[in-house]
Amino acid sequence: MSHSTEKNPNPSPNHSEIKTPSRSKRPRALSLPDIWLKEQDLKYAFVKMHLKSVSSTPSHSPLTSSSHPNLQFLQSLSIDPPGPDYFSHLSDELLLQIFSKLPISQHVSNSLVCKRWLYLHGRLVQSLNLTDWSFIESGRVFLRFPNLSDINIISACIRTSKNSGILVTHKSLSVHVDTRLSPTNGFVVQNDDLVPSNSIDQVLELLAEKYPNLRRIVVVGAREKGLSSIANECHTLQELELHCCGDLSLKGISACQNLQVVKLIGSINGFYSSVVSDIGLTILAQGCRRLVKLELSGCEGSYDGIKAIGQCCQMLEELTLCDHRMDGGWLAALTFCGNLKTLRLQSCKNVDSGPGSPQHLGSCLTLEELQLQGCQLRDKQSVEALFLVCENVREIVLQNCWGLEDDVFGLACICRRVKILSLEGCSLLTTGGLESVVLSWKELQRLRVVSCNKIKDGEITPALASLFSVFKELKWRPDSRFLLSSGLAGTGVGKKGVRFFKGLKP
Repeated sequence: MSHSTEKNPNPSPNHSEIKTPSRSKRPRALSLPDIWLKEQDLKYAFVKMHLKSVSSTPSHSPLTSSSHPNLQFLQSLSIDPPGPDYFSHLSDELLLQIFSKLPISQHVSNSLVCKRWLYLHGRLVQSLNLTDWSFIESGRVFLRFPNLSDINIISACIRTSKNSGILVTHKSLSVHVDTRLSPTNGFVVQNDDLVPSNSIDQVLELLAEKYPNLRRIVVVGAREKGLSSIANECHTLQELELHCCGDLSLKGISACQNLQVVKLIGSINGFYSSVVSDIGLTILAQGCRRLVKLELSGCEGSYDGIKAIGQCCQMLEELTLCDHRMDGGWLAALTFCGNLKTLRLQSCKNVDSGPGSPQHLGSCLTLEELQLQGCQLRDKQSVEALFLVCENVREIVLQNCWGLEDDVFGLACICRRVKILSLEGCSLLTTGGLESVVLSWKELQRLRVVSCNKIKDGEITPALASLFSVFKELKWRPDSRFLLSSGLAGTGVGKKGVRFFKGLKP
């Protein structure tokens, strides 16, 4: 056996050579960090070698911890040494105080750090919009979020296809629409799409038991039994929003002594339909006497229902009617609302189909603000009755109302104490119609005119201009097309045909 002593003329970087250490230089003693790094290098090399051997293993042989005991070592091996967990020495109460000071946008990312932080994050959440019915029914929501005070379960109660690419939204309600629906059914939520009422009642009983400090709840399709459990257990409940509820369901909230805000959505075109009439309004009025705000959307009723609310709910300050189905004559009942300050009509096809004679209407003496948004004001008699009832109003807001012509807007001269006027999207109102009303209001201090295209700057009279100079606030942007053309002056945009492209010819 012979040993070759010939030297390699081109040694490679990976080629190892045997060298005798020089006597003049002694090897440096290894320090503790060097020893640790060498151990980590050995472990890293071992991992590489083992992974290579595992990858060459036949596919039919299972890789289990019993057949490969070193897999346990691979799973527990960490190249970077773990640092000390200083947060483990802090109590939950102290961590909750720290997390509460952080922005809400960071709460979700903080909850992903560890299980303890996930649990603490759940204790911080107080408002939740649930979309999964099984998450409620199984009780997992109570373990994950034990301190809820505001809960919305509408999306969870409507069982529609979540994989659908069509999402129909109406204010606070969003529903995924099944593409297999026939054109005759449209987007209407069928009875089969709602969770059964008995299941909803059972969930409401659980919510009342687990969250006795609830302050707000939004629910759809609830009945008297489920609402009674909420009323009996949640004594601090202040705001309630009911969708697709009937008259008899309102018996369940008669025990809500501290209820201040109620929204009743009886019917929404294209979604669902239920009936809330004078019976339900009377039940509500007799049970919830501390109401401050009431919103009726798609509800039926008449003079009797509004009168009952005015007589029983003497603290009522704000009344909103959205797409109402009220019978004629309901306006006269507003005089019984002795503390009403804001009246808001939204998306109403008519104000009052039969207001009656002006001598029997009366007026709401405490009313300060009147808002009309997206309403049809073609009926002069009903508009005149509305202004008569609201003759003491201080602020009038008219937004995107159809049929608001000069003679209809001229009926507002009855309200002589107006201090604030806001007009937006009133496309039929002219400068002369605005001037005739504004000049008659001696106490007017603030004026806002936006997107009223028939009101022109060139038609402003000296009397109207002098009135503008004494206003405390003036926002004058009536003609959006004029503002666009003035902003593009000198750019050439808007010119016709060859005259515009003349400079672009080769």
